[in-house]
Amino acid sequence: MELRKSDFYFDLPPELIAQDPLEDRSASRLLVLDRESGDVSHHVFREIVDYLAPGDCLVLNDTKVIPARLLGEREGTGARVEVLLLKRRQGDIWETLVKPGKKCRPGTRLSFGGGLLKAEVLETVEEGNRLIRFEYEGIFEETLDKLGEMPLPPYITHKLQDRNRYQTVYARYEGSAAAPTAGLHFTEELLQRIEEKGVKTAYVTLHVGLGTFRPVKEEKILEHHMHTEYYQVSEKAADIINGVKDAGGRVVCVGTTSCRTIESAADENGRVREGSGNTQIFIYPGYHFKVLDALVTNFHLPESTLVMLVSALAGREKVLQAYQEAVRERYRFFSFGDAMLIQ
Repeated sequence: MELRKSDFYFDLPPELIAQDPLEDRSASRLLVLDRESGDVSHHVFREIVDYLAPGDCLVLNDTKVIPARLLGEREGTGARVEVLLLKRRQGDIWETLVKPGKKCRPGTRLSFGGGLLKAEVLETVEEGNRLIRFEYEGIFEETLDKLGEMPLPPYITHKLQDRNRYQTVYARYEGSAAAPTAGLHFTEELLQRIEEKGVKTAYVTLHVGLGTFRPVKEEKILEHHMHTEYYQVSEKAADIINGVKDAGGRVVCVGTTSCRTIESAADENGRVREGSGNTQIFIYPGYHFKVLDALVTNFHLPESTLVMLVSALAGREKVLQAYQEAVRERYRFFSFGDAMLIQ
């Protein structure tokens, strides 16, 4: 049967899209879904400790979001311009998303922060993105920290009061244009309790691109062009994950990004290999998971690639039933929303 975008539709009242993070990260709600039976139960996120067993492994994505949204003006005209940094191509040349794009042809000069940061549009590349070369005094990251804003998803209209709330407590390696949001629920204290229980943790890196928010436009989902993201798996992380699998423990991924990383890094036998590269892996029903046994994830938007990934793990009908229950129970959806554990 050919999968269609409309197969993953559900009715989501807009007011259930969380606009602000909770004060206490671990106070979010947690819906636990049994992927065999389809049974669901309702909890507080910090109770996730009860669902992890000694010898399990929690896989966490330690990417760090950069303040990738720059508001500036076109030199000469003073017209407002917004630039989103997508990925560093080389040195000071970045692939970006520019609004309004039509006015930013190659050769256009841009200025940010009263000239603290300047830029020139070099060329237009695929999907209308622009290559831009930046000019500045000192260190680029420090300038960006001063001028940039966190690039929140388009569905979040409130201004973020504390930019650290769009970072996980274990964020380490800068490079993401979006947070691995399932990880936002963990606190240092909760991670310590998990470790004390005898659960191992493995850190991998996947720099989340804005493509993760790109809607699926094609009705036939296999025609969807999946975005590319850079990932890295250390020898240490690969050894921990493989060791847990060998000992009969479960690999529990925190977030769809951790899932996509280890599934991309695994061979046909489910052995995770050290290494780095770009992944375009698109996981949808029919996919056979090579490594992952359970998944911690937020509630995603209808017809998104993320709902398709979750459906690959637990089955489309069970996932949509669980989502209907979450809507009935007024769970908070998306980046700053509540979480579910699929096991």
